Amino acid sequence: MPFSAVDTDTALIVVDLQAGIVALPLAHPVEGVIARSTELIGAFRRHGLPVALVNVAGAPPGRTERGTNGGGRIRPEGWTDLIPELDQQPDDIAVTKYARSAFSGTDLAAQLRARGVTQVVVVGIATGSGVESTARSAHEDGFHVSLPVDAMTDGSPDTHEHSVTKVFPKIAETGTTAELLALLEGSRP
Repeated sequence: MPFSAVDTDTALIVVDLQAGIVALPLAHPVEGVIARSTELIGAFRRHGLPVALVNVAGAPPGRTERGTNGGGRIRPEGWTDLIPELDQQPDDIAVTKYARSAFSGTDLAAQLRARGVTQVVVVGIATGSGVESTARSAHEDGFHVSLPVDAMTDGSPDTHEHSVTKVFPKIAETGTTAELLALLEGSRP
């Protein structure tokens, strides 16, 4: 379903736009994902809406068929650093996660609820991992979820496509960054 509205109290969640992730091989040019994400960040800040910047610093310890996803792996210096283009501000919500979802094991939901947030917009990397898990958690926690699919990518084109076409329509409204920005600008004085 295309975007229908931007609630008065909407927050932007930017997932894993960090040095170690943006350097990986990705299905779509990362420069475009970063540009559209920063465009959204600028608009949300201009309108006084919350921006949550999320990075990942580990993985849950449970066994998986692919291993623990680097749970105990030593990362290079700076791997978790948010990219400078995000221009982190003191008012931003900063979340470091050790799971795929930005909500799992963090106080993100409580911080959003304390600000009266009813809707979240989720962007970032990877579509089928951090973005999808965060969107699922938000939906299950009762937030309206909007997903500008041109402001996200994945290491696998097939995984990106599966999330966008099969999963997202069940948990969110989807569209483009331009469509969301038009709604945002049209809903504000």
